[in-house]
Amino acid sequence: MFDYLIVGAGFAGGVLAERLASQMNKSVLLCDKRPHIGGNAYDYYNEAGILIHKYGPHIFHTASPRIFRYLSQFTQWRPYEHRVLASVDDKLVPFPINVDTVNALYGTSYSPAEVEAFFARVAEPIKHCKTSEDAVVSKVGRELYEKFFRNYTRKQWGLDPSELDASVASRVPARTNYDARYFTDEFQAMPLHGYTRMFENMLDHKKIRVLTNTDYRDIMGEVSFKEMIYTGPVDAFFDYRYGKLPYRSLEFKFETHDKEVFQPGAVVNYPNEHAYTRITEFKYLTGQQHPKTSVVYEYPQAEGDPYYPVPRPENAELYRRYKALADATPNVHFVGRLATYRYYNMDQVVGQALATFDHIRESQLDSTTVTVAA
Repeated sequence: MFDYLIVGAGFAGGVLAERLASQMNKSVLLCDKRPHIGGNAYDYYNEAGILIHKYGPHIFHTASPRIFRYLSQFTQWRPYEHRVLASVDDKLVPFPINVDTVNALYGTSYSPAEVEAFFARVAEPIKHCKTSEDAVVSKVGRELYEKFFRNYTRKQWGLDPSELDASVASRVPARTNYDARYFTDEFQAMPLHGYTRMFENMLDHKKIRVLTNTDYRDIMGEVSFKEMIYTGPVDAFFDYRYGKLPYRSLEFKFETHDKEVFQPGAVVNYPNEHAYTRITEFKYLTGQQHPKTSVVYEYPQAEGDPYYPVPRPENAELYRRYKALADATPNVHFVGRLATYRYYNMDQVVGQALATFDHIRESQLDSTTVTVAA
C-alpha cells in the first residue's frame, strides 16, 4: 500500500514526490509513460557527447527566492542570462524589442526617451486589449507587429494573433532601454549538470519508487494507494467526456555540426516564411566545451505531444467543465500544466507543486487536530 500514486515524473510530480517523502515520510509510487524522468525538461548526452534538451530549450528563471532555494537542494547552478535574436529584414536583432532593435532596423540612433516617443507615435490606441494583435499594436504599432509577431504567432499557434488571447503576446514586452535579456527575473541560471541529474537527486529517497515506461492505467488494478496526484492531461483523465482540450505540439529536428559555433546566440527566432520558429544552440545554455555543436529546429504542429494549451475563450470554458469534474473527484490532486490547462513556466509549476504540498500537509494536520480534539 502506497500513500500516494503520482502520475507524471516532471516538475509537478517530482517536487510533490520529494516533499511528501522527505517532509511527511509518505510512501510514493511515481510513474511516467515515457522512458525517463524529468518530463519535458529531460536532457541527455547525444551520440556526439553534447548535452541537449530532448523537448526543446528549457531556460530556468524565477523571481521567487523560495523556489530557487528549494531547487538548489538538488543542483548546483551555472549563471546564465538568456538572450534571443530575431531574423528580421536580413538582420539579426535583439528580441524582445529594445532600443538597439529599433536603431538596428531603422538606422537611427534613438535614445531610450526617443524610442519611448517613437512607440507612442506608432502605437494604435486600443482601450481594451482582447487579442494578441491588440496587445502588440497598442504598444509598438502595426509595422513592428508585422515584422516580429504576426507570422511567428501564426506558426506557433496555427492561428492569427487576432484569434488569440491578449495574454500570449503580453508575455513578451517591448522595452525602452538597452536590456537584451529575454527574462528579467532575479534568479536566472541553468542546472550545472543538467536537469536530469537534478531530478535524479530530487527523487533519490527510500520512500520513492519510480516506474518509467508505465501508463498509470495499466497498474491501477495491481497497486494500492490512498491518494493520487495527477499531472497528465485533465481531459484524458476523464476519457475526453466533453471532448479534447486543444493543444499545440512541436516537432524537433536535431543537427550536430563539425564546428564549435553554429550561430551568434543561443536562440534565433524566425518570424518570417520559414517553417520553423526558432533554432537553439545548446552549448550556449549549458556552457559545455566541445569541438562540435548541436542545434535544434522547432516546427509547431497541431498533432503530437501536448505542449501549449491554446488560449482562446472557448477553450477556457471547456477547461472549466473539466475542472468542475476534477474538483468533485475525491482523493485526486490535479497539478501542473496539463492537469490545469495552463501555460506555466517551469518555476510556476514548481510553485504550484509546493503550494499543493502545503495544502496537503495543512489538511492532514487539521484532520489530526480534529481527531485528537474529538
